[in-house]
Amino acid sequence: MTKNQTISATAADPTVAAGTAQFLTPVVIGLQALVVNGKQAHWNVRGTNFLSIHELLDSVVDHAQAASDEAAERIVALGLPVDARLSTIASKAPASTIAAGFSQWDKTVAAIVADIDAILADVQAAIDGLDEVDLTSQDVVIGIKATLEKDRWFLSAHLAE
Repeated sequence: MTKNQTISATAADPTVAAGTAQFLTPVVIGLQALVVNGKQAHWNVRGTNFLSIHELLDSVVDHAQAASDEAAERIVALGLPVDARLSTIASKAPASTIAAGFSQWDKTVAAIVADIDAILADVQAAIDGLDEVDLTSQDVVIGIKATLEKDRWFLSAHLAE
């Protein structure tokens, strides 16, 4: 006789899940906005530093997409849904100054750095808030912060005098 064993996932504490979602959702939305705005900037950057900025923006977008996915999957792993539809991102993400059309490289870089700064504020709020809610989720956000700060540094270096 064979025994079939059912393995069931232990449900997360609803208070932990809700607290985690409260802090991670703005991070997901900000990162998804960076993906969209970063691609917009990537396609329309112009000027003497075109190639290096164009390629760097692809890297920033890739990092933002991966980080957003990691944060969103953490919320879902705790049992809650994520709403990162474009309409939600448009209504909840901080305003961006990314141009609708062509933009000189220095203005493009400054706008993306400003977008990253806005996300970093939400990331820091998540790190601080998750200290009392869920250390595993806090660890995820600490990793996201390190990547965003590195991308910010790479972009800002182009503006340094």
